[in-house]
Amino acid sequence: MSHYTKKDIIRIVEEEDVEFIRLQFTDIFGNLKNVAVTTSQLEKVLDNKCMFDGSSIEGFTRIEESDMYLYPDLDTFEIFPWRPQQGKVARFICDVYKPDGTPYESDPRYILKKVIEEANELGLTFNVGPECEFFLFDLEDNGEPTNRSTERGGYFDVSPLDLGENARREMVLTLEEMGFEIEASHHEVAPAQHEIDFKYDNALKTADNIMTFKLVVRTIAKRHGLHATFMPKPKFGINGSGMHINMSLSKDGKNIFDDPSGKLGLSEDAYHFIAGLMKHMEGMSAITNPLVNSYKRLVPGYEAPVYIAWSAKNRSPLIRIPAARGTSSRVELRCPDPSANPYLALAVCLKSGLDGIKNKLTPPDSVDLNIFTMTTEEKLEKGVRSLPGSLNEAIEALEKSDLVKGVLGDHTLEKYLEAKKAEWKEYSIQVSKWEMDQYLHRI
Repeated sequence: MSHYTKKDIIRIVEEEDVEFIRLQFTDIFGNLKNVAVTTSQLEKVLDNKCMFDGSSIEGFTRIEESDMYLYPDLDTFEIFPWRPQQGKVARFICDVYKPDGTPYESDPRYILKKVIEEANELGLTFNVGPECEFFLFDLEDNGEPTNRSTERGGYFDVSPLDLGENARREMVLTLEEMGFEIEASHHEVAPAQHEIDFKYDNALKTADNIMTFKLVVRTIAKRHGLHATFMPKPKFGINGSGMHINMSLSKDGKNIFDDPSGKLGLSEDAYHFIAGLMKHMEGMSAITNPLVNSYKRLVPGYEAPVYIAWSAKNRSPLIRIPAARGTSSRVELRCPDPSANPYLALAVCLKSGLDGIKNKLTPPDSVDLNIFTMTTEEKLEKGVRSLPGSLNEAIEALEKSDLVKGVLGDHTLEKYLEAKKAEWKEYSIQVSKWEMDQYLHRI
């Protein structure tokens, strides 16, 4: 990560002929927002004096207390490679502050920072590597997105089966130009589905990177006449898109999940962390899987996890322990999807894991069989619970989780629940094509 001073920023803006600066921030539902200014306002930006109307952002503040300020994180300064080379466009990722100079409680970045600080007080750094999947679909002639593609590629296929190869290549090159270290990119299981993996980093940097990643993927896809979607389950009958989260904790530069003498080469802290995740998983689900559509992905038969269990030997449980050890020892949570707000998702994951470590929680035995082939009795015997089966069930679980409610805070919780309950109600009263096909002709 680059470390910039105000003088550095002013110099770079002048040398690189930057004309516009986007001040980016994220709302509580994971939508990227921005205020654009010209470089004539750069001093004002750097002095944290850029104001916006917080009441215009869904889930933010009330109209009578709407003035909010954007404080740029100087180390997030980047020039967009895809914009014109004359009159370039740059961006900062910003924190949201109140007029009295205190952080805004419902800023997702601040919510994550608070939990990170709790870990830092224990001498711990939370490192995260995401695996982001997405689809590349065709556009209508008028530019409207579809969920159609003529592509028939599958896992690790190459051109000509992989029709998105050129777009994905430009995405990777653009991300690298913006400072990402891309570890792998490939076609995924479903037709038109892709994955690009970038190197792990501390949790705040990773959450910022996920938001930047989505912006780059969508932007480059459109340049290729395609629509990139991070919708969890855009089509029936094929795999949905996940965002597996690989997590570890380090102390004094050492991965504390690694213990060559421990069972499976893992430390006691790793097992405590796993237990914390498992304890709070139902309550976290409305954050890690926040849409009605998220629960169309979390069904048997499409490689997505359904049951709350862990294993180092198979991929059917919710939590997988990859084989790598040493500095690469990690816990992989497989249920989150890319519609999640990354700041909130990482905040609840870290808080749950810390709860496990602080209270020395013990996970149940690993489940090393294919859970999808186990009988109900076998699952009960091993204490295997199910994830919520719908957004409504996830909302109910969230309302019972003191830990997750504490992470969000009262205002964010109120606005989040209000929006999600409205989403569920709106969905519940829809009449779908499936219902028409099933009932119209015979009832």
